Amino acid sequence: MHNRASRKRSVVKAITYRGIILCLDFLVIYLLTGKVMTAATFMIISNIYTTVGYFVHERVWAGVKWGMEPQAD
Repeated sequence: MHNRASRKRSVVKAITYRGIILCLDFLVIYLLTGKVMTAATFMIISNIYTTVGYFVHERVWAGVKWGMEPQAD
């Protein structure tokens, strides 16, 4: 029997990960430019498409059996 990650788990992981990345993106861009609007705009745009990319990546890997080991209940 193989363990599979649920879609809900993938969504929650994606959201929490993106929250961390949002903060880091904003901080780095702000430190480089000194502009709040530039940092905020970059943060919002980049995190929309990268969140979708992460979710798709997670779902693809959830379906890959390689490296999965059965666990006793």
